[in-house]
Amino acid sequence: MRQGLMAAVLFATFALTGCGTDSAGKSADQQLQVTATTSQIADAAENIGGKHVKVTSLMGPGVDPHLYKASQGDTKKLMSADVVLYSGLHLEGKMEDVLQKIGEQKQSAAVAEAIPKNKLIPAGEGKTFDPHVWFSIPLWIYAVDEIEAQFSKAMPQHADAFRKNAKEYKEDLQYLDKWSRKEIAHIPEKSRVLVTAHDAFAYFGNEYGFKVKGLQGLSTDSDYGLRDVQELVDLLTEKQIKAVFVESSVSEKSINAVVEGAKEKGHTVTIGGQLYSDAMGEKDTKEGTYEGMFRHNINTITKALK
Repeated sequence: MRQGLMAAVLFATFALTGCGTDSAGKSADQQLQVTATTSQIADAAENIGGKHVKVTSLMGPGVDPHLYKASQGDTKKLMSADVVLYSGLHLEGKMEDVLQKIGEQKQSAAVAEAIPKNKLIPAGEGKTFDPHVWFSIPLWIYAVDEIEAQFSKAMPQHADAFRKNAKEYKEDLQYLDKWSRKEIAHIPEKSRVLVTAHDAFAYFGNEYGFKVKGLQGLSTDSDYGLRDVQELVDLLTEKQIKAVFVESSVSEKSINAVVEGAKEKGHTVTIGGQLYSDAMGEKDTKEGTYEGMFRHNINTITKALK
């Protein structure tokens, strides 16, 4: 079903059934029902909400948010939520109509759009922005603050708890940021070139001093051609970069083409490992948390490039 039509059906369902919940009417011991689009947002929501919220994430491990389309089951989860949290900045491009209609009916927030625009990386002709903001911990903290504000708005009786939880979570993130910088210092500056399947790591590069190149554009919905492969091969050969990286939510085919191209030019490039880009790891694993995902990426990059 086309997304515009799906959104219209969803909107009509709200109007006819009155489906949804009233968070303002919840008693002190009831949990706030929260639906988040991505696992990164869900992790922050769980840490901030604590025992007062129940969080459902639409997109699981290995799921590409650029291509994700809302299913009937997803619309039910969105409709039954007290609060809907999504990234915005066109990350969930195939869901935008649905999310817009949801926002007309209930409390929702595009948490990445809380980041000041002058801190975002322009995309295309400057009319849009790179949505992969979670790879800059200082920027992601703006999203954390937005989630706290949304929860406090929905359940003001628990605002103190949300504020305390958010403070502790941000302290953990700030420690993670310091640790990351310390680990990256082990990589020679000339080797700080990060080549991946798609252009998801620009914020990471800005924050931690890497030159970043992706074979595809900001969205995995974009195509790549022989010229794109050749440009990356030339970069790897010129800089004598020894490793490139695959992504958990993107096919390895594109990166394998780069490895083979470099080999034909007499330069050996290895696959440095798998990075988590648009999705986190399996639930109940270290990589299934934001901190665990970030640590995995730092360790993988450092081991391959130092």
